[in-house]
Order: sequence, then structure tokens, then C-alpha cells
Amino acid sequence: IWGRGAVDMKNMDAMILAVIRLWAKHGYQQDRTLVVIFFGDEEAGGKLGSQWMVKNHPEVFKGCSESISEVGGYSITLKSRKRIYAIETSQKGIEWMKLTARGLAGHGAATNKENSVTRLAEAVSRIGNHKWPQRITKTNRQFFKRVAEISGKPFEEDNLQPLLDEVGVLARLITPTLSNTANPTMLEAGYKANVIPQTASAIVDCRTLPGYEDELLETVKHLAGEHVTVESMISDIPLEVEFAGLLVEAMIAAIHSEDPEGIPVPYVVFGGTDNKALAALDIVGYGFAPLKLPPDLDFGALFHGIDERVPIDSLQFGARTLFHFLVNA
Repeated sequence: IWGRGAVDMKNMDAMILAVIRLWAKHGYQQDRTLVVIFFGDEEAGGKLGSQWMVKNHPEVFKGCSESISEVGGYSITLKSRKRIYAIETSQKGIEWMKLTARGLAGHGAATNKENSVTRLAEAVSRIGNHKWPQRITKTNRQFFKRVAEISGKPFEEDNLQPLLDEVGVLARLITPTLSNTANPTMLEAGYKANVIPQTASAIVDCRTLPGYEDELLETVKHLAGEHVTVESMISDIPLEVEFAGLLVEAMIAAIHSEDPEGIPVPYVVFGGTDNKALAALDIVGYGFAPLKLPPDLDFGALFHGIDERVPIDSLQFGARTLFHFLVNA
């Protein structure tokens, strides 16, 4: 099935609706109360979606203690041909920052050592090219140790490349979770070719690991320099929960019901989901949208990319797995 959102995250919507429709058709009554809710605005930070609902209508979530959401539970075939299922138990925090450089406005043909565009460009270059130190969180340590056990390769914190090579295409999603990141994404300056503007601005998409939020903020401000101000536009917490407990056991059992050879493992997602907002209500959230994917499909490359697609048999697998999970959770 091809189309915008097929990967992020209408596949999860379709699978959940398939299970609910089946229950409704046969009059099934679940012992445990389930709240199914579709939030808007997640891609823009969730202020008008999940965060708004948590703040203005917490009664909707009364009695809820756990949640499942997107970006987790899908399969990756390792170089050793073993198949793991990455269940999201941690996600990076979000810091969208606006940089504003100020300088001396003037004619474009004049010498100007206080050019706001130059100051901004230098700041953006420093931030974009900064090499962030590696940080291995609890979840990533569990992930790499499990991959090491499966593959027979050693787990060495100062040399993770052999294990990254082992997970193949998943490495593009795991590598950004080994440090804080800061990527310039937008630039704005000037209104005429021969006029040096007084101000110039940029947007930087920063993502923080649990426990390293201050490191990111302090580093970005230092790299920006004295002539550039840094202000927060969107800020949201990182999350990390235990890969243990009855709900996790139910996820593992559900995967094994459809793929006995599958190996569930915890992992960190470099983006964010609406589970961040639910954490304010002490709801423990996981990423569990199970899909058994073809070994040659680079699923991670399709997020926010072109040619988003999900195999039909993967969706059918996911619907059956979610059915098993929701009935037994």
C-alpha cells in the first residue's frame, strides 16, 4: 500500500481499526477498558493535539496506566539472518530553537564587519558541524548487548561499528540515538539583493537524550556565539521506560504467536510520539505497531521520505499480532 503516511503512521491506524471492527462485528467485550484516540498535530509538536487533550480533557484518560503508539514493534533482519522486533521503550526529547543574528544594516556593496547574515551563517555552520560526544543510555545498552548475544559479536562501547553493521538498515535510526543532535533546517534573511539586513534567523532541530538536556542547551548557546541569540520554540521531554512488566510480556507473547523465531528487543527512537504528552498523566508508553517486514525493505528510510509504502502481508501480520496483544494485555 503506497501513499503519504503509509509508514508514518497510518499503518498503525489501519491495524487498530481492523481489530476494533472485528470486535464490533462479533460483539466481543474486552475485560480491560481500552481508550482509542487519534491525535492531530503530532508532527508540529502536539500542542494542539495530545498536549491540548491532556491539559484540557484529562478525564478522557481516567484509569489509563499504559499506552501503545507508533514507531516500534517492526522487524529488522540482521546480517546473521536473525529477525529482531524493535519495541520502542525510549525516545529523544525535542528542542526546536530559533537563532537570531543581529548586525549593522547597510548597502550590499559596502564593507561590513557586522553583517548579520555572516554571523548567522558562521553560527549555523558551527552548530551543524559540531561532533557531539557519544552517550549510551540504558535502553541503548540493552539493545546493543542483545544484538551482541544474537550475533556473537562483542559489545564494546568504544567500538559499536561491528554491531551497527550487524543491524543493517536499522543503523540509520540507531546512530542518531547515540548522542544529542542539532540540525539546522530553516534560514531566513534579507529582502533585497543589495541590502544587508539588520537581522537574520535560522531554525535548528535539536534532539536530546534522557539525562543530557542541559548539555545540549549549553552547547548550542556556546556555538551560536555572542552575536546570536537562542530561543526555544518547541520543547518536549525525552522518555525512557523499562523493558519489563506484564505489558511488555504481552507484546513479546503476541509477536511469538505470529513469529516464533522473532526476537523482541528494546530500542530508542530518534524522533518523538504522543507518548510524551501522556507521560504528564503518569501513563507509561511504548512504541508497538508490529510489522513483519521483508529483509530488503529499508523501512527507516521511508519516514518523511518519498515512496512511503507498507506490504499488505505486513499489515495483516500486524493486525493479527495486535489482536493477540489487546486480547491478552
